[in-house]
Formats: sequence, C-alpha cells, structure tokens
Amino acid sequence: AILLAIGARDTLVGIDSWSHKQRAELADLPDVGGLFDPSLEGVFALEPDLVVLTPSVEQRDFRGRLESLGIRVAAFENIAFDEVLANIVELGTLVHRESEARERVEAIRATQRAVAGVASGRKRLRCLVVLQREPIFVVGGSSFIDEMLETAGCTNLGRTLGDGYPRAALEWVVAQAPEVIFDTSRDAAIGDVRSYWQRWATLPAVKADRVLHIDPERFTLPGPALDEALRELAR
Repeated sequence: AILLAIGARDTLVGIDSWSHKQRAELADLPDVGGLFDPSLEGVFALEPDLVVLTPSVEQRDFRGRLESLGIRVAAFENIAFDEVLANIVELGTLVHRESEARERVEAIRATQRAVAGVASGRKRLRCLVVLQREPIFVVGGSSFIDEMLETAGCTNLGRTLGDGYPRAALEWVVAQAPEVIFDTSRDAAIGDVRSYWQRWATLPAVKADRVLHIDPERFTLPGPALDEALRELAR
C-alpha cells in the first residue's frame, strides 16, 4: 500500500496472497504466498533486489533463509504511529521516491495536528475498537491505532487488557459500558454491525447510536492512509 501511495507500483515484482486478493490493480503480479508463510522458492524465482517483511517470529526463519541465498532483506517495525511514518520515508528512500514519501508523511502529520486540535475542545468518549467478534479481540494499548484513538478524543477501554490486540470476554465489554464501539470485523456471516450489537441494548454506544463500522483496511493496516483513518475517527 505504501509503494502504491508514493507512485512506486513499478518497483513491485511479487506480492503476498492477501494483497493479491484485496487489490485488483495488483492482480497481474505473482503471488508468493501468505504474509507469514511465503514461498521461498516463489520469492527466489523472482530475483528481487529487496524483500520487505515485518520482524515477526513467523518470518524470522524466512529472513535467515533469504539472506543465506544472498537476497537483501529489510524488516520494518510497524507497531507505533511514528514507526509507521518512518517506514513510509525509509521505503520511499529505498525505491527513490523519498520526496513523495515525505509529502505523504507531512499530509498525515497535518491531519494529526488538526484532529488533535478539534478533539482538545470536546468531551472525551469511552471507546472500544473491536477487531473480531466471536471470539472478541480488541485494540489494546501501545499501538498506532491506540494513538489515533487518543488523538481523536477517545479513551481506549482496551488498554486495561494490556498492549497489542488482546482477547476480551463479552461480559467484560458489557461491564465497560463503551460510549462508542468501532467494529472493524470482516465476518459478514455474523450479520450487520448494528444488529449484532443491538442485542445488548443497555450499552451506551447502542443507546446513542454510536456503533460504527470502520473499513479495516484503512483503519487497522499500518500504511499510508492514516490521515484518512484519523478523519473518519474524528467524524
């Protein structure tokens, strides 16, 4: 997504399965497998100048195998908001699109400042971001999503469960009485977002009609569209 946003689509020679399915404009590129279980043979066959990955436990062995074959690898931490913005600049530099990358980062920073200014004059709302239902996973503390919630004037209830993206019991959700629920789940089989949560009609978020669906690709991916996510949160 970062490469597309800074006009560097031509630098891509292969992509992961999720990107292949989600982005029609990349359908002509080779699919090298899942984000956490890519095909070594598939990547090697493309003879890439650089492979970009996240420094996860799942990809640690894959990185070592790539490097043993003489393939250059760049790993990007993408937990904190500032890390995501630094990644945009660094990736832009690697593909000779540094000015475009810096423009994208400055646009995000400008929106961040504007949203923070608007939110500073409003009452903070007790918010919960649900990433998945049945079982429920929420946004905890110390992540770029948590930071965006803070900027937009939300008190993130998920912080009390720890950092990252913890699992939550339904009873806990009800007891927290969130004033706003942002539901980013992808599972359409569970039903419409509002009809799902309306079964707990006592929740303040349900009473105030503040159960909202947010596009997970724009809101939960550490990419170049964080300004769009911040504007949506502010609205």
